[in-house]
Amino acid sequence: MTDGLEADVERLDGIAERRDELAARVRTHAGEIARELAVLQGGDYGQETFDTDGGSWTIKYEAGDVQYLRFDPTSGSETYVVSSKQPPEPEALETAMADYGAFVAAYNEYVRSFDGLFADVPEAFPAVESTAELVAERDRIVDRVREVCDAMAAQLHRYDGEYGTYATTVSGTRWELKWDGDVASYLRIGGSNGTYLLSQYGPPAATDVRQFAADVPAFVAAFNDHVDDLEADLAQVSFGDD
Repeated sequence: MTDGLEADVERLDGIAERRDELAARVRTHAGEIARELAVLQGGDYGQETFDTDGGSWTIKYEAGDVQYLRFDPTSGSETYVVSSKQPPEPEALETAMADYGAFVAAYNEYVRSFDGLFADVPEAFPAVESTAELVAERDRIVDRVREVCDAMAAQLHRYDGEYGTYATTVSGTRWELKWDGDVASYLRIGGSNGTYLLSQYGPPAATDVRQFAADVPAFVAAFNDHVDDLEADLAQVSFGDD
């Protein structure tokens, strides 16, 4: 009589080897689907789910390669046919592979559903109107505003120091000029969240120029009144008997 220790042990090497070989083939084949989906969707990563009579298949891709392929059968537990972790169990892989052809057919049908998608898209488009004339006029007005504000900055520099701000109200709205030396850093209308008619970062919108340019003369007039008041105050200063 022999005990169990003397019985031959069935080896699983062959099953595991065939499982790994099949899983590798599926990864390569599903990788082609992943690349096609990436091209179609126009992104580096994403996922799609395809339904079959046997369940649903979800393929996730990144950088044009398959990240995982998951089979969720109508009955039973889900299986990661392709995964970055461990290979599937042989029985689960066998069950999934019985439905793999249906998955590929569902993918192919999905691609064919886009046939004729661009049939009604015109190949010719209307001519684009040029903004060159509008921009040139905008820039001409802004350049004139900058000349005036630079002249104001030079006077403020001479009287009030290297840099600072001058603010007044025009038509009920705050106008603020900041100067740095003899140059206007910005002309802002409407407070801290207002519109920059002049700035160091770029020209204003044409609509903003249209809205505020007409009030620039009033802003300059207010500045001139400010200068006149300063001159009047200085005229009253005396160092003794004249």
